Amino acid sequence: MRRKPFPGEKRQREVDSICCRTPGTFKNQLLVDLGGMATGRAQEVPDQGWAWVVLLAVVLSQGMTLGFPSCIGVFYTDIQTSFQASNSETSWFPSIVTAVLHAGGPVCSILVERYGCRVTVFIGGILAGVGMVASSFAQTIIQLYVTAGFIAGLGLCFSFQAGITVLGYYFVRRRTLANSLASTGASIGLAVWPLISQYLLDLMGWRGTFLIFGGVFLNCCVCGAVMRPISSQSSPPKASAHLISESSQNGNLSPPHPSTSCFRTSMSSCSRTLHKYMAFDLLCHNKRYQIYTLGITWMVLGFVLPLFYLVPYATAHGIEESKAAMLLSIIGLINIFVRPVAGVISQMAFFKRRLFYVFCTAVMVNGASNLIAGMWDSYTALVLYCVVYSVSMSFIGSLIFQVLMDIVGMDRFPSAFGLFTILESITILIGPPLAGLLVDFTGHYHYIFYASAITVCSSALFMGLSAYVLKRKEAKLREAAKLAPREPLMGDPVKQEQNPQNPPEVIFLTSI
Repeated sequence: MRRKPFPGEKRQREVDSICCRTPGTFKNQLLVDLGGMATGRAQEVPDQGWAWVVLLAVVLSQGMTLGFPSCIGVFYTDIQTSFQASNSETSWFPSIVTAVLHAGGPVCSILVERYGCRVTVFIGGILAGVGMVASSFAQTIIQLYVTAGFIAGLGLCFSFQAGITVLGYYFVRRRTLANSLASTGASIGLAVWPLISQYLLDLMGWRGTFLIFGGVFLNCCVCGAVMRPISSQSSPPKASAHLISESSQNGNLSPPHPSTSCFRTSMSSCSRTLHKYMAFDLLCHNKRYQIYTLGITWMVLGFVLPLFYLVPYATAHGIEESKAAMLLSIIGLINIFVRPVAGVISQMAFFKRRLFYVFCTAVMVNGASNLIAGMWDSYTALVLYCVVYSVSMSFIGSLIFQVLMDIVGMDRFPSAFGLFTILESITILIGPPLAGLLVDFTGHYHYIFYASAITVCSSALFMGLSAYVLKRKEAKLREAAKLAPREPLMGDPVKQEQNPQNPPEVIFLTSI
């Protein structure tokens, strides 16, 4: 009598039947692509159950990874005194952390595709913890750059971006809600980290504080532990299907000879990887993408400076250190409540077709708010500055990626975003050291806020006026040529056809 197969045994036989006829590396690839259900991956139901536990873990990981760079200004004076460094030398530390946090996206995406989100978050937590612990023993400013700047910054990048990615697997119908709730982690971190940092700094100095922060970042591994792999219920990837069909046509399922295809395969793989993560073709030929990328790259040169220099500026004018740290917490608290409101306003019919100009307006207000801090140094004026800066910052954070999606479309968004983050990380890296050099020459911090105002406002004018001129030019060309339905313009949403058969594409986002 024939035995009835156990549950899952039929699936395992199908995998084994293909693998036993497939030699070498082809077998390994097929085991990865087809053996998901046979390897014990969790069969979770999206949008319910364990998905909310994963969401809570992502909120916590965002609070840890994105909150720390914003509180570095609390340690600015102590680090400068400890290493007897100039303002320019000290400024390299926060700039390296923030730049690596933004620029590590392509590396993180490769790790996620190869090892999964859980392992990537584990790697990030370990790197961040080890980097911060090692930085507490740094004897030179260069050692601080390497440990707390590069190593810890790369770990923060891995934990943050892999955590955001896993939400795409656990949430389908409520993915927008999940991402909105997850983004509150950054605002909570921005509100809490400065207060904790100031308390620990007064208690045990910056070295002891960094040592404790190393232990805190190891909790990213705990957050990663709950992000168990989830099986995809969709069809096998196209690459695997092509692999099987190509091998079947060869009759004996044998791979190409290594001596004739190794170099060609390597070049093809490099080309596909570059096209996937770096949209150089869009930067060369898409004028809308050119305007937006250049504008944002110039904007972040001054956009991040207040977060690094607000506390030193306040303490230099006689404000207590605890009250100066509270200014950063005010920015974080307002972000918690205003950012969801900004998301709701951007979805209104009147603003949706003018989203790009709403974004430029927010950038202009943010740049102009720096004049408040530059002209008045009283605590009341700085609180007013933090309110205006935080409200405009909330709109910028809510719209920056949505505008990019509207310009390039979802099909090119991952590659466009990869190049976008690399370019902005360059100006993030050089911005704080240039500001520190300005302080070294002038001896006053308020020139930093004037420079930030000029940089941010000029980027808003460049993007807004360029978009308007391009829109008018295209309208005249269409009218003259009597074209059919027009091409989407800057600020108009790009409609993409949704195919329910295809799984959601993995998108890596960072937060400015």
